[in-house]
Amino acid sequence: MTTPDAGFGTFFLPGPTEVRPAVLAAMLRPMIPHRGADFEALYARCDAGLRTVFRTERPVYLSSSSATGLMEGAVRAAPAGPILAVVNGAFSERFADIARACGRDVQVLDVVWGCPADPDDVARALRTGPSSGGRFAAVTVVHSETSTGALTDVRAVAAVARAHGVVCLVDSVTGVGGAELHADTWALDFVLTGSQKALALPPGLAFGVASAEFIAGAAARPAGAAARGRYFDLTEFETYAARRQTPNTPALSLFYALDVQLAAMAACEPIEARWARHRAMAEQMWAWVDARAERFGLGVLAPSGARSPTVTTVALPAGLDSAALVRALAARGYTIGAGYGRLRGTTFRVGHMGDHTPETLTGCLAACDDALAELTGH
Repeated sequence: MTTPDAGFGTFFLPGPTEVRPAVLAAMLRPMIPHRGADFEALYARCDAGLRTVFRTERPVYLSSSSATGLMEGAVRAAPAGPILAVVNGAFSERFADIARACGRDVQVLDVVWGCPADPDDVARALRTGPSSGGRFAAVTVVHSETSTGALTDVRAVAAVARAHGVVCLVDSVTGVGGAELHADTWALDFVLTGSQKALALPPGLAFGVASAEFIAGAAARPAGAAARGRYFDLTEFETYAARRQTPNTPALSLFYALDVQLAAMAACEPIEARWARHRAMAEQMWAWVDARAERFGLGVLAPSGARSPTVTTVALPAGLDSAALVRALAARGYTIGAGYGRLRGTTFRVGHMGDHTPETLTGCLAACDDALAELTGH
């Protein structure tokens, strides 16, 4: 695994996650032309490293944006027609909102927040079709829902979509790099992530992988604002990836950080070992919550068997507000997340991802114990 630097281990927000000083220092490198051989070599190294992370032979698109940009790009590249948005939390809800903003007819498949999407429910919705008639063109789904800590079986959802002739667009922002994912063998049409989560990089980059069939379908449709857009036109990313370049001016300093982090990952921790470390931290987190169910009234929001290995959302007892707990942790030198969206006051979130280890998580959980004892008097 990548080795944390001295002083690492107090920032457990579910994104952005803590970044090692060595990775931050890489951003101080001097500028180079982004249309020259040095950049093309840098791009090639980053692409190769990310292909290992995504488990793909396809090019990985590198976007100087948040993951939201590639979410919009995915919607714009999808075939014309209504979109079925699987919504089981705040970020899957955001995917639906992005599709609406792109002028799409969106129908929501509501899932209880905290639960994963059921592929059988997706299949029924696809068979029924949109209320406007006809058939769906695409499904949007979140792999690891950062607001609830629920993990959806996107392989199964993608298979259901494929069986109905529908493309599947996957947000794996808190999945890729921490949760098992195989872009190729799972036959995902498009999957994206952001730099600031399980890859333990600064915010500002997004990465995506499109199947050859998905990108060919997008290329066959007209370009422009009414269809594929411009800045996030995935066919442009495909064309420029073949040249080892980006369509637009890249955030060069962030590419330097990515290069250093991917090299450390390749040298120290195969992706399977990275998945296992995240799973170990998650199990440590869940055991900690279970052991405090009676004393503090805590509970893991997502059901057993459908929990993200990178972020845990913990339900609080009535009368204990998450903002107070976040402040109490900050006073002890630790940063965790409050609840998000409609879960804001009733839950808190711990991001056990990136370059954290069970050892660094132990310190955070000890601080949580101390803060909870103070707030509850138990």
